[in-house]
Amino acid sequence: MTSKMRVPLFPLPNVVLFPGQVLPLYVFEPRYRELLAYVQASGSPFGIVRIVQFRETSPLPLHERVSRVGTLAHLARAEQHEDGTSSILVVGGERFRVQDFDLSHAYLSAEVSLWPLAPHTLGPDAEVASARHLLADLLRLHAADAPAIRDSAPEDPLLLASFAAALLPLSAEQRETALTAPTLLDRLSILLGFVPGEARELN
Repeated sequence: MTSKMRVPLFPLPNVVLFPGQVLPLYVFEPRYRELLAYVQASGSPFGIVRIVQFRETSPLPLHERVSRVGTLAHLARAEQHEDGTSSILVVGGERFRVQDFDLSHAYLSAEVSLWPLAPHTLGPDAEVASARHLLADLLRLHAADAPAIRDSAPEDPLLLASFAAALLPLSAEQRETALTAPTLLDRLSILLGFVPGEARELN
């Protein structure tokens, strides 16, 4: 996959998609039906970006009210309903930065540059240790559901970070802070910092 690409954008309020996360969406607006038709025909992903200012409180056009950081969404399943709406399921891929918006379609589109995580000097062992620490905190935070969480938690530190981002009581801003971390170890550390105090491991 090239480092730069043009993708349709699906802006959502209070949603930050992480790699490997599964997200159900209901597509009902005509412009997003058009977006879905393009994605199904081309087989290409689209981008999920967070709406940071709402139309009700800002006169700015949509492209000036969305985050310039997002995540590719790969279509896993689509079910079209009789009224033309669709229920779809997407899986998060790589994060990206928006370089330039394209306003030539009914839906928002953009040229984006993929933004892979940089390697950390401490290496994969530190990532594994941090991921285990984070999982232990999650198990304390959700003690009643600990067996199910333990069984479903991914072993891969990248996916464990995404798993934790979905389970922690985070604001959209906090999730985006974790998404924009420069390295995986930084992302894990940020998420550990967001664990409520009562669930943190005692040193």
